[in-house]
Amino acid sequence: MRTTLDRIRQALAFEILGILIVTPLFAWLFAHPMGDIGALAIISGTLATLWNYIFNLGFDHALLRWRGTARKSLPLRIAHATLFELSFMALLLPVVAWWLDISLLAALVMDLSFAAFYLVYTFVFTCGYDRLYPPEAPQQA
Repeated sequence: MRTTLDRIRQALAFEILGILIVTPLFAWLFAHPMGDIGALAIISGTLATLWNYIFNLGFDHALLRWRGTARKSLPLRIAHATLFELSFMALLLPVVAWWLDISLLAALVMDLSFAAFYLVYTFVFTCGYDRLYPPEAPQQA
């Protein structure tokens, strides 16, 4: 299991790098000012950081109970990334519509695009993070 400090480092690194990539990319793709997309990225990044901590803690505890380890196989990594993005997308949809003053349908298209980007990004980031900072095995009593 990861320590609280490691989880904080992971979440902050994930969000900062994601914001740096997604802001110019999505400002260009959706023809919104970079300031609006940047602010939305920071808002969603802050929400995602909180959700990331809660979701990953719950997921790791579930894995530990279910399998006796928090290590993830390839199918578990895919499930982890997919479940995180679907749950976060549901939380983010009304925020996107409100912040950009767009319809829920337009927000859904943007939200799906964010989700597709972050699905791939989550997979790549967590694989890389786990290689740099492997999770420790639980201590036996």
